[in-house]
Amino acid sequence: MKTLGDLERAVMNVLWDGSGPLTVAELATRLPNPDLAATTLLTVLSRLEGKGFVVRHKVGRAASFAPTATREEHVAETLRAVLADAADPSAALAHFVGGASAEEADVLRGALRRRRRD
Repeated sequence: MKTLGDLERAVMNVLWDGSGPLTVAELATRLPNPDLAATTLLTVLSRLEGKGFVVRHKVGRAASFAPTATREEHVAETLRAVLADAADPSAALAHFVGGASAEEADVLRGALRRRRRD
């Protein structure tokens, strides 16, 4: 399972919250720590690109970066990977559902109903 470090997660949160691809300069101004060097951000973005989290858009010498999936799609993929690693996925799901709030249970029921219809 591909995981994110703290700085990678911060970068991804900015990209997920954005409305389109961002340059390194744009990204730097939106991060909690705006003092990061551009080279550090480029290294993080290159690692994220290697992990398949971002795509690089080049226009001339400039580059901007965008997420390859939404935050929700990433979370869903992470959940699938965690279940795949479980010795007993059914038991893991049962524990998850057992700890779900009433609201979360309603969302799960609705999602399962929609899946059955499709």
